[in-house]
Amino acid sequence: MSTEILVMTGPESSGKTTLAGQLSDYWKSPLVPEVARDYLEGKVSYQQHDLLKIAKQQHQREQALLSHFPKKIVCDTDLLVIMIWSEVKYGCCDPWITTTFENSIKQQSSTRYYFLCDSDIPWQADRLRENPNNRDELFNLYLQKLKEYELPHSIVEGEPQERLKQALTGPNTCNAT
Repeated sequence: MSTEILVMTGPESSGKTTLAGQLSDYWKSPLVPEVARDYLEGKVSYQQHDLLKIAKQQHQREQALLSHFPKKIVCDTDLLVIMIWSEVKYGCCDPWITTTFENSIKQQSSTRYYFLCDSDIPWQADRLRENPNNRDELFNLYLQKLKEYELPHSIVEGEPQERLKQALTGPNTCNAT
């Protein structure tokens, strides 16, 4: 049985968590939350090795849900976000993250589809967000990676209800590339 994995991706403060929650509720599908927020809460700073820990936990949570063979899961993020985050902040990415990401997109038992959230909504500052001034640049990095890996995706934009509507029109019709 193949599982459909719907992944929210994009720059910080672009509505990934909101859209993930909306889709999970709409389809009554399990949600894989973003690990980084919980991991970094209470930390004064972090280092590159923390990203590997975050990546392993994020991947583990996703795999744990997949082991229950649901028809569909919704992911607030996945290793692509951590890979780009590492490359932007540190200039490189741990090979484990890249290899595990590449293996996960090749899994025959699942179909991955990405919703790339545009940065066209207002920035909402919080203690964990770092990039308020280059969201368009980061958006283009995500788009470049999705194309580089030939990953099926749609760009969602506008207010939260408009994004949900775009996502619900389906991967087959909504700006799919």
